[in-house]
Amino acid sequence: MRGARLELDFEGRRCIHSRFCVTWTPSVFLANVKGPWIHPDAMPVERVVEVAHACPSGAIRYRRIDGGAQEAAPPVNLATVREAGPYAFRAELQIDGAPAGFRATLCRCGASKNKPYCDGSHHEIGFTASGEPATGKTEMLAARDGVLAIDPQLNGPLCVRGNLEILSGTGRAVARTTTAYLCRCGGSANKPFCDGTHTKIGFKSS
Repeated sequence: MRGARLELDFEGRRCIHSRFCVTWTPSVFLANVKGPWIHPDAMPVERVVEVAHACPSGAIRYRRIDGGAQEAAPPVNLATVREAGPYAFRAELQIDGAPAGFRATLCRCGASKNKPYCDGSHHEIGFTASGEPATGKTEMLAARDGVLAIDPQLNGPLCVRGNLEILSGTGRAVARTTTAYLCRCGGSANKPFCDGTHTKIGFKSS
C-alpha cells in the first residue's frame, strides 16, 4: 500500500499475529474491517516504521519514499527461541537461497503448513518446548553481523550458516556459533539443536 511518505507491504503467509500493528498503530492497520485495512499516512511515518521493525515475522515491510532511512541489517544476528513457539530471526536473511528480509519467524514444532515459516500451528497441536534451553558455547564471535543463510534440509533440520547468537526467550545467550542445525520436527531432546529425532519419527518436509 503506497502512501505519501512510504510504501507498506504485508505478506500474510508470514504473519504470526503478534498484533503490534493493530495495537501500536490502530489507525494505520485497521482490525476486522471490510475493504482496505492499511492506511500508511494515518500516523507519523516514524511511528509506522517503529511498528514495522517490531513485527517479528517480517510480514510487515516498508520502503520510504520521503528520503528517510530504509530498514538496514541489524548489527547483531539473533535467533530467539520462543517459549512453546517458533524461532524469531533478526539478520540479513537468505532463506533457501533467496533474500528474505531482516526478520522471520520459522517453525520449530514441525506442524506448520507453510514451512519453513511459522503459521501458528504450535497452538493447535499443543506444542510444548522450553524457551529457556541450557547455556552452551557463548564465546564472543569475531564478527556478529553479515548474511545469515538458512537452508531447510529435506525431511530434516534448519541448517544455519553465518554469525549467529541464539537467545532464550528472556534474552539470555544460549550459544554463539557460525554453523548450527536447528530442530524443526519438534522432537529433538536437545532443543533448539537437532539430535536426529526427525529420522526416527518420520518427519517430512522439503
